[in-house]
Amino acid sequence: MRTHLRYAVYQHGVHHADAGPASWTPGNRGLAPHRHTRCPKVKSVFILELTYTAPLERVDEVLSDHLDWLKTHYATGIFIASGRKVPREGGVILAVGADRASIEAITATDPLVLAGVCDYRLTQFLATTVANGLEPYREPLTQG
Repeated sequence: MRTHLRYAVYQHGVHHADAGPASWTPGNRGLAPHRHTRCPKVKSVFILELTYTAPLERVDEVLSDHLDWLKTHYATGIFIASGRKVPREGGVILAVGADRASIEAITATDPLVLAGVCDYRLTQFLATTVANGLEPYREPLTQG
């Protein structure tokens, strides 16, 4: 049976993502559906840049917890890509959200932050041009 997924249908400020006959699996190359039914309409994309502030040995002590934290936010549809910087001095997360404050609140819960081994730099932008599959995050270009 094929997986059938629908994404980003906004009605009355509620995000509805419908997983059809089968559930999303990590092997599915499409965007993961939200696992909850109420979330604000996505307005901005954020680049979350992590910079390690401690030796890698200390970072590695909490890395497993950080990876679990990432999985949690992928499951909610907030994170859409992430990875290590090269050279390994931090990482980058691509996230979507309604406003900067909600993304800042999420980054404050990162186990790397709680352990005092990284800092975040957030860059918010309107994704006016996107690749196929990222249309739900596209914002029309407006004057002003």
